[in-house]
Amino acid sequence: MREEASFPGNLHLVLVLRPTSFFHRTVTDIGFRFSQDDFMLKMPVVMLSSVTDLLRYIDENQLTSEFGGTLDYCHSDWIVLRTAIESFAVTVKDIAQMLQGFGTELAEAELPDEGKAIEQLLETHTEKYKKLKDAIRSVSKEGRHLLSNLETTGKDDDSQLLAQLRDMESAFDGFFEKHHLKLHQYLQLLRYEQSFQEMEMCLEHLMHQERELSINVNTLAQTEQLLKRLDDLETNAQEVMSRAQIIILHGHQLSAGHHYAMGLIMQRCNELRHHCDTLSAALKSKHSFLMQTHQLLLCLGQAQTWCDDGAYLLANQLVDKSQSKEGAQMSLREIEKFLEGAPSVLSSVQQMIQNRQASLRKLADRHVRPIQLVAPRPENQPRAKSPLFSPKHVLTFLRSFQIEVIHDYQESRSCVSYSLDGDDSPDLLKRHVMRELIETERIYVEELLSVLLGYRAEMDNPALSGLLPPILRSKKDILFGNMPEIYNFHIFLQDLEGCLEAPETVGACFLHLKESFQMYEMYCQNKPRSEALWRQFSDCAFFQECQKKLEHKLGLDSYLLKPVQRLTKYQLLLKELLKYSPDCEGTSELQGALTAMLDLLKSVNDSMHQIAITGYEGEICELGRVLMQGSFSVWISHKRGPTRMKELARFKPMQRHFFLYERALLLCKRREDHGDGSDKTPSYSFKHCLKMTAVGITENVKGDVKKFEIWYSGREEVYVVQAPTVEVKMAWLNELRRILTNQQKLLRETIGVFLEALAERLSPGWPGAHHSVDICEGLEEWPGDPDAFLPSETEEKKMVKLVREQQQQQQQKTQ
Repeated sequence: MREEASFPGNLHLVLVLRPTSFFHRTVTDIGFRFSQDDFMLKMPVVMLSSVTDLLRYIDENQLTSEFGGTLDYCHSDWIVLRTAIESFAVTVKDIAQMLQGFGTELAEAELPDEGKAIEQLLETHTEKYKKLKDAIRSVSKEGRHLLSNLETTGKDDDSQLLAQLRDMESAFDGFFEKHHLKLHQYLQLLRYEQSFQEMEMCLEHLMHQERELSINVNTLAQTEQLLKRLDDLETNAQEVMSRAQIIILHGHQLSAGHHYAMGLIMQRCNELRHHCDTLSAALKSKHSFLMQTHQLLLCLGQAQTWCDDGAYLLANQLVDKSQSKEGAQMSLREIEKFLEGAPSVLSSVQQMIQNRQASLRKLADRHVRPIQLVAPRPENQPRAKSPLFSPKHVLTFLRSFQIEVIHDYQESRSCVSYSLDGDDSPDLLKRHVMRELIETERIYVEELLSVLLGYRAEMDNPALSGLLPPILRSKKDILFGNMPEIYNFHIFLQDLEGCLEAPETVGACFLHLKESFQMYEMYCQNKPRSEALWRQFSDCAFFQECQKKLEHKLGLDSYLLKPVQRLTKYQLLLKELLKYSPDCEGTSELQGALTAMLDLLKSVNDSMHQIAITGYEGEICELGRVLMQGSFSVWISHKRGPTRMKELARFKPMQRHFFLYERALLLCKRREDHGDGSDKTPSYSFKHCLKMTAVGITENVKGDVKKFEIWYSGREEVYVVQAPTVEVKMAWLNELRRILTNQQKLLRETIGVFLEALAERLSPGWPGAHHSVDICEGLEEWPGDPDAFLPSETEEKKMVKLVREQQQQQQQKTQ
């Protein structure tokens, strides 16, 4: 019996030529009668009684001579050619399998961490590629030769095989070209990363040397010696920073060549540039300070000599020659000549001499009655230095002069007043900071009030109604946000004023009002809408009139920015207070207040990014509070997806911006398509939502310490995530781990409570009720509704069945 699959396909008509002899015709009729039903079900059949009838259906050039046609056909030749075609088809299939196997080998190859290993891998893969190319060329040549020997029969089949072979070769060439480029760029990245690490170590070493170079000097010699050491350090730094510039330039060249790790390379370039700028600024600042110190010490040396000379001059003039007009005039000329060489820094000594000068002028203008003579110092007696003008007293005179110096070379923005005698105590410095906090708070509150009274309240003033566009009347809450609420909150000023004499207690004030500061987050979230409204109506005559009445030099938009600026100012002042409050009472509260303000700033920043999400159809507020946000490189693989998609994903990471909420993780694509120039703001196009109840994490991925995995729905989808730094990775892992742990704990507790209540309802005396937590241990993968922990009706029946089974097992144990 023949199999259906072996019968030739695509038959539309069957022609049956009946034999001419009676015997053969009878046998044929009997055989056809038995199989007629099969033929009739499958296709139409035409019975022909002669060859002439056959020519009505088929051209004679398609029939051989035995059927009255002209086709020259040799069955043995056809078999040879058909065998060759089938053999060629098998060879093409083998080539396809070899290409697929080699492609899988390339895709699954582990990338080593050493340059030599990468070079060896490149060489091995290239050699295999060349051998496969030779095999493809050989088979193609064989196919073309076979095609040339064919006339009609089998020619189409061979052409299709050759076309298939060409397509496979083209696809293989493209794949290997991408793989080869990937390996070559990976080798470039390894070498660049090595150069970066070496240069970073050199720069950190130089920065350590710079920090170790103390600027506490007391003498001119010490200053000159330190300046020499600083010059040597600057020379070394210039050489190292020149090499760093070469590495940065190389990084830009790699990025210009469309390197797949362009983001990482540019980050490294920015890090090197930041290190160089920081080192250069620190060296420049320290050099400037030492030069000022050197100049000051030179002036002090000159001033000491000048003071001694001045003291001697004044003491020597207290004799009888100053009692006459001529003597006074002579003394006056001596003083005037002496003052010409006076150092400019000694204003106190100059004032003393100028006072004497004025007195002498009076003496020179009138005759002075002689007084008792005072003998001068003998000429041969050495002149003693006046204690009044000793270095200690010179410093006292200079106490009013203060030099602004850079206090912290790591935070070049922070400047303090450096006193020459260095006797500013931490308590005094804390009070300075506290006074600044109170004074700036007072100014801030006054500015808020001026905006609320001078702009917001004036929008209801009938006298100005003609100047106000009608659409703005209903937009007050958008333009000003919750500024009235913020102003009412800032009775906080009174709390600050109570801390003036005990600045370390201000931390407790911030912590007490920690929750109230959250209103700033609402203000910042509204800020983009407020700015858009302001840009639309900034030229409105109403705003110009209000600004004129208030005599404000700046427009309303500058004052609407004040709350944002004030929020950033708090953490800076708290840092200053902490700096001067080491290990004292209230330090822990200060640290807590600083942490709270920094957390608030982070929360504000995260929420400002969140409002730029577009395309999310649900309610974002239902996802809970946004906890973190940031940009990552992401590779996605699907468990049931095609292998080729996974292979391509290995080489082309996507850039995604993550928003982590309490109940979900949103994956978005960052777009810079809002505004022009400086007003351009990012938006985030929604791509995926991963509910946290179906999320799992793998903390380490082999080959990259900055990668981790987020898998979803039992690894149906796996997201390989590369963080910009290891620190960012650890921060995200800690938060993800906390969420997953909390939700698992909550799930266990909820199911446990439900089982206990259910067990008590079914059997109050059931001794297995207290084991419900143990039951929960087996329900970690409970497929309930991830957003609601209460089970459905079907799930309740399952739990009832589970409870009953537990009861039966317990009763059997008792029996």
